[in-house]
Amino acid sequence: MNHTPLAERLRPRSLGEVIGQQQVLGEGMALRVAFESGQPHSCILWGPPGVGKTTIARLMADAFDAQFLAISAVLGGVKEIREAVDKALAERDSLAPKRTIVFVDEVHRFNKSQQDAFLPHVESGLFTFIGATTENPSFEVNSALLSRAAVYVLQPLSEVDLAHIIDKARAIHAVPSLDDDAQARLIAYADGDARRLLNTLETLAVAAQHDKLMQVSDAWLMKVLGERMRRYDKGGEQFYDSISALHKSVRGSDPDAALYWLVRMLDGGAEPKYMARRMIRMAAEDIGLADPRALRLALDAAEVYERLGSPEGELALAECVVYLAIAPKSNAVYKAYNSVRKLIKADGTRPVPLHLRNAPTALMKDLDYGKAYRYAHDEPDAFAAGENYWPDGMTPPTLYEPVERGLEIKIAEKLRALREKNTQARKP
Repeated sequence: MNHTPLAERLRPRSLGEVIGQQQVLGEGMALRVAFESGQPHSCILWGPPGVGKTTIARLMADAFDAQFLAISAVLGGVKEIREAVDKALAERDSLAPKRTIVFVDEVHRFNKSQQDAFLPHVESGLFTFIGATTENPSFEVNSALLSRAAVYVLQPLSEVDLAHIIDKARAIHAVPSLDDDAQARLIAYADGDARRLLNTLETLAVAAQHDKLMQVSDAWLMKVLGERMRRYDKGGEQFYDSISALHKSVRGSDPDAALYWLVRMLDGGAEPKYMARRMIRMAAEDIGLADPRALRLALDAAEVYERLGSPEGELALAECVVYLAIAPKSNAVYKAYNSVRKLIKADGTRPVPLHLRNAPTALMKDLDYGKAYRYAHDEPDAFAAGENYWPDGMTPPTLYEPVERGLEIKIAEKLRALREKNTQARKP
């Protein structure tokens, strides 16, 4: 038995062996061009687990005959960064110097000061920085470091990609043959993650060897890995279908169904942080100003989960989803936002009316900037009835129309009163 991990045995040795990611590695694509240019550049590889971030970084080092230094942001810190700098300096000052590539896995785990430690060395050209992250670098990577690195977005592997990996494993006799149903179940379980697929295949190969099986059936697969596969079985409902069911249950004010879909997804391995983000979206899209507390509660639930983790923090998510389901619903702001986006896309860029412009200089005042503007706080009830806040010549559309539910009942009453005052003030 070969004791080298299957993932290592199947690791691509050249760019042509990489499975998937053709949107950046295909002929003429950005990352492929970077490989072929002969000049490495700092970059950040952003994508979910098991899609080839580390492999691509190693191949980049091989392509440029560079010293490859890997740091795990989960396990490392300033000490490891200093050691990498020392090794890069030693390589630069050697008799036959090579380029150095410093690869930081899970770079979003480093704090601001740790990320800043790379900046002077990236700027001086001491080494090329490659970061790998599963989180949005716009939020998790310092802007200074982000501005010095190209961002390449990697996608989950497709079912065809994962089937190709299984074929490669079978070609080196690392795994037994699989019937169609067993292979389909394994691919669904992997959910675009090659590492998960390969680890499961290794476990499967050991069990099959023990039972002296030449081919793995779906029934045997479920018997051996039953609980594990059940939790990730996507044969009935795909991941995004389940999210859709959860969202529609909340929108439909069914707390029991909403709780069912939430727990089913958590049980199936959905990332709780992702679920928290979806609930924040639901609060903004489907509840809105009918109950502004919903958005705050969703944000609080996300923070509670961040502090407690699983399984304790999942209770806060359950409380949130029940509250969202029973809260009054309004998509008025959501509709208004979409309407105004459509309006602006179709309309020209109209100048800001002079009376709405600030006049911080004498010249601007001479040009009538801010002239005749009515300061609302100086008007009765702090409302300048009849004042126009739209571009000149534009017929003001009605975009936000509150519904008669929750807090928007009172908002609607106030809007009707204010609009009536405007109508009366604008009469000749």
